[in-house]
Amino acid sequence: MIRYVGKRILMMIPVLIGVALIIYLIMAMMPGDPAVRILGNDAGPDALAAMRERLGLDKPFMSRFLTYMGNLFIKLDFGNSWRTNQSVWKDLAPRIVVSLKLALISMCFAILIGVPFGVYSAVKQYSFGDNLLRVFSTILVAVPTFWFAMLLILLFALTLHWLPSGGTSNWTGYILPMITCGGPTGCSLLRMTRSTMLEEIRQDYVRTARAKGVPNQKVIYKHALRNALLPVISLIGSGFSFIIGGSVISESVFSIAGVGSLIILSINTIDVPTVTAGVIVVAFFYAVVMLIVDLTYAFIDPRIRAKYTRKV
Repeated sequence: MIRYVGKRILMMIPVLIGVALIIYLIMAMMPGDPAVRILGNDAGPDALAAMRERLGLDKPFMSRFLTYMGNLFIKLDFGNSWRTNQSVWKDLAPRIVVSLKLALISMCFAILIGVPFGVYSAVKQYSFGDNLLRVFSTILVAVPTFWFAMLLILLFALTLHWLPSGGTSNWTGYILPMITCGGPTGCSLLRMTRSTMLEEIRQDYVRTARAKGVPNQKVIYKHALRNALLPVISLIGSGFSFIIGGSVISESVFSIAGVGSLIILSINTIDVPTVTAGVIVVAFFYAVVMLIVDLTYAFIDPRIRAKYTRKV
């Protein structure tokens, strides 16, 4: 198992390099001149030329990219921001904490509403509660994130005045972003949990356990739910990664100083080092989450754990 984890960690390196290359190429193809964005339209040709030289824009694309990746892997240096002329890590580090906190809170909220209600919906199939949950979850999954966020602000902040419309100065500032990010993911978990639970409670071992007189709660939560959790765990991992990546919209709407809002700001100013660093950080956490999902598979299912032990 340790060797397997080591291999997965090593596999992250080419993934991160590929992600960095793609975003670096996209930023290089964006219209506009970063030197003009920094100095303004009134800057003279000499000043613009000197700024392009300082930013390394006078060099070929691959030369700039290889220099950036060399500094990243050798010195662990993301470079300096073209917008602020400060270390990218200095701007990025505090925002990573905010984004991770928001993602963790949102994912916990999604699990708390998705898994229990999914089990209830499967056990009470075709009941009023089941039909209500299915309709509500379908609507919420289909609603665009930015529209849902603005609707929550309109209702809870501007109309009822219960919660702040933005910022994270106190814990109440995380409630609306948590609902925005975790609500649709929780509804997806609900639908997946319901589907997998319906398959499990129709299996022969469930009927046998009930025939032997095992209490229904024990059959549902100890036997059926454990076997139904594998695809749900996969969705939890991808949902967590989706929340991290999709926090760009939530952080922008709710004025949260996270990685997503920094990426948006840096894209508008063509700040290539900051955008690249932000995307690399998001991709890194995505890879880490998927590794944790695989390890959780092995922890829950002994067959998968034995497979890893035998092959690695």
